[in-house]
Amino acid sequence: MRAEGSGAAGGAAESGADSRRVVAVVVTHRRLDQLRASLEMVCGQTRPIDHLVVVDNADEQAVRELVESQPVEATYVGSRHNLGGAGGFALGMLHALATGADLVWCADDDGRPEGPEVLATLMACMDRHGLAEVSPVVCDLAEPDRLAFPLRRGVVWRRWRSELFADGEGGDRGAGDPGAGVPGAAGPSRTDTDLLPGIASLFNGALFTADCLDRVGVPDLRLFIRGDEVEMHRRLVRSRLPFGTCLTTAYLHPQGSDEFKPILGGRMHTQFPDDPVKRHFTYRNRGYVLTQPGNRRLIPQEILRFGWYFLVTRRDPAGLREWLRLQRLGAGERFDKP
Repeated sequence: MRAEGSGAAGGAAESGADSRRVVAVVVTHRRLDQLRASLEMVCGQTRPIDHLVVVDNADEQAVRELVESQPVEATYVGSRHNLGGAGGFALGMLHALATGADLVWCADDDGRPEGPEVLATLMACMDRHGLAEVSPVVCDLAEPDRLAFPLRRGVVWRRWRSELFADGEGGDRGAGDPGAGVPGAAGPSRTDTDLLPGIASLFNGALFTADCLDRVGVPDLRLFIRGDEVEMHRRLVRSRLPFGTCLTTAYLHPQGSDEFKPILGGRMHTQFPDDPVKRHFTYRNRGYVLTQPGNRRLIPQEILRFGWYFLVTRRDPAGLREWLRLQRLGAGERFDKP
């Protein structure tokens, strides 16, 4: 279902700045007002997008009308089956590639680029460093100087945007998204003033080349929500394609660090969503992601962290048993829904 808007279609060619076709992919589910704010920024870039794809997991008429009103060429995809974030981005990315995208730019309905220069800055960083994927810094929507998700470098957790410019050891990607929860492998130290190489929060403003998606693939539908970007990050690392975070631009997202609980004096963290449905997907998907090549070495650390959290910090043996049950579901590739 395609809606042709007036205005900036083919903006790259008209501006003369770049001939590459940039397709923005946005996934939404019952967040009309937040989606409106997101699309305003996505479609208002100084380097215009060439096409917009919105995957609506609730198939709502109001969302269709909003997409059709955008000043860019747009495609609305209404799904009567909730595909989750994973399936939504998979469908949107494949549609973007089918329309001839050279670059695919991801966004969600509850976040947005920090300003009109984000896409241009990401593209310049990608070109300067020869990257297959580049992400902006993901910052707190209510407090943009603060990171939306903590990021570990060495044994130090960084929570402020300014701390990413400080010299330090290689870091682990923090949660990326609230659903991530599995630390990435230690990355290289920052060597450039505008790039944190080997670390990226995917989907929140992430920019992929078409070749990158051809080689890495799209998110796994089975994960539904939470951890899908971590699993894709794992594939990105194993592909050996160059990628990273551009430190000079940001994507604004609601604060997601409250789920991350410090243990051992703050040297390690665990994740405990208050919502039992979110816990189900978080722990089940974590069990799957940890059994995949490249992550298996993290299993002993995972058992230590969550064992300590449930038995020592929370004094909750029943919580640990539920965590183990969900871990085993994921490890056994039994993607049951709650």
